[in-house]
Amino acid sequence: MQASNGCYNGESASTSNELQNGTCSFEDNVEINGDVHKTISTKIRSQTDQDIIRLIGQHLRGLGLNRTAEQLMKESGCRLDHPSAARFQTHVVEGDWVQAEKDLGDLKMLLENQHSLVEMKFLLLEQKYMELLEDGHVLEALQCLRHELTPLRFNTNRVHELSSYMMCQDNMELKQMSHWEGKGAHSRQKLMEKLQAFLPPSVMLPPRRLQTLLHQAVELQKDRCPYHNSKSESSLENVSLLIDHTCTKEQFPCETVQILKDHCDEVWFCRFSNDGTKLATGSKDNNVIIWDVNPETLELTHSKTLDNHPGGVTFLAWSPDDTYLIACGPDDSSDLWVWNVETGGLKIKMNHSPEDSLTTCAWNQDGKRFVCGGTRGQFYQCDLDGNVLDSWEGVRVQCLWCRKDGKTVLAADTHHRIRGYNFEDLTDFNILQEGHSVMSFTCDDSGRLALLNVATQGVHLWDIEDRVLVRKFQGVTQGYYTIHSCFGGVNQVFIASGSEDNKVYIWHIKREMPIAVLLGHTRTVNCVSWNPVYPSMLASASDDGTVRIWGPAERYRTSSKGQSLNISNTNV
Repeated sequence: MQASNGCYNGESASTSNELQNGTCSFEDNVEINGDVHKTISTKIRSQTDQDIIRLIGQHLRGLGLNRTAEQLMKESGCRLDHPSAARFQTHVVEGDWVQAEKDLGDLKMLLENQHSLVEMKFLLLEQKYMELLEDGHVLEALQCLRHELTPLRFNTNRVHELSSYMMCQDNMELKQMSHWEGKGAHSRQKLMEKLQAFLPPSVMLPPRRLQTLLHQAVELQKDRCPYHNSKSESSLENVSLLIDHTCTKEQFPCETVQILKDHCDEVWFCRFSNDGTKLATGSKDNNVIIWDVNPETLELTHSKTLDNHPGGVTFLAWSPDDTYLIACGPDDSSDLWVWNVETGGLKIKMNHSPEDSLTTCAWNQDGKRFVCGGTRGQFYQCDLDGNVLDSWEGVRVQCLWCRKDGKTVLAADTHHRIRGYNFEDLTDFNILQEGHSVMSFTCDDSGRLALLNVATQGVHLWDIEDRVLVRKFQGVTQGYYTIHSCFGGVNQVFIASGSEDNKVYIWHIKREMPIAVLLGHTRTVNCVSWNPVYPSMLASASDDGTVRIWGPAERYRTSSKGQSLNISNTNV
């Protein structure tokens, strides 16, 4: 149907009304409340205006509002897609492969890369071949394979794979073998989306372009939100596009929700289990306490006490499956304890030499080996029975971390370095050098980022793949006490650390200044641990003899994994 401005789907039938440089003007009769009014469209003076109209038109068409989309194109004088591209799409969706192949010739001059034409033709004929097979037209499929696909001389391995599908006994076997869903509108639409990737957006918009842009905008807002700590929805269905995304500090773990007072002396260490259901705390009172996490209320209850650690417990490490817990003592301790957490029984008490100092440890990813060491020069790899499998002589270890490759161990030493040690070929190498003592460090789940507590300097973030210092976090008071910091929150975008000024500091990983400072402890905060499963839960251990559990304000408390309650008033 011809529009009043002489356009067909945005194409001008008269050169006088043809769209030039994104501008057009025409008159049209519009009926409003029963009266006919003559309107004059505003000129589209910018490429941005045209792009927005095309985006809206594509979205309307995706909703099935074809008439509305057509009217929008008609009134604006814009064109949604190039006519050749529009015909091509129609023929592909209808399965008219002969016409679709002819359309490719019309599109050739519109392609940014002329070599893409062969690949597009291959994808088209591949779909044609598969549909012929499904329909039982084996001879026609063979003709397509021999005389259309093979002469293209493109992706020969795929052609051989396609030929093997002719041996399938039925359509079910064909679909299983080829991982193809079969012919139909959905299958052809997926093909069209692959083909659209070769077409410039000026010729045909990428699929669902408006939704893509909106999703990117929402994700950018979340990324810039300093307190965003909930799992992002992949769709836009649960997001309001009418307001900007915002999270309040009340939704962040800044409030003390529980104070654990079962230790009777300084608490030196705390660590959540890998499954988030338990917390282990170690104290100067010679005890380790295991706490159970209630996944509904996120409150902790005393489960069991693991006692008899002379000198106290300065470090704890959960095995990968949370079956075992290693406890280490202070510098003058030559003992190391491996506990069965479920039974509360001591599996082994390791004492290689009375001259040893075993103050830190880390589990290998296989859960069958661990490494341990201390500042007197001991560095061992052991099995679950405490047998020393390998050792490095003269390495004075402050802190350890096992990489996921199962063979490399990172060790902070007394020379202000972190070095890598390979226990398979017994090689070692430098990773980073600090100017002051590295009191402790930890790595994120990717194994790429390392978080260091550096004496008199504070908390430093390193990229240990590129071996560069990424950021120095401000605010924390760090002298020569051993303070343990951690990554945490959803996607580990937050950093938390204790401090000698009795506070807990929290930073966003992209910001140097703290986004929250938690008050409550009355003496040095030695260690913090972020629950790896429930991202709104944080624990801190202090010389004041308490462990504090931090969470959001009461109306935002979590009741299930990472899902916050009562936050429908914000755009999350």
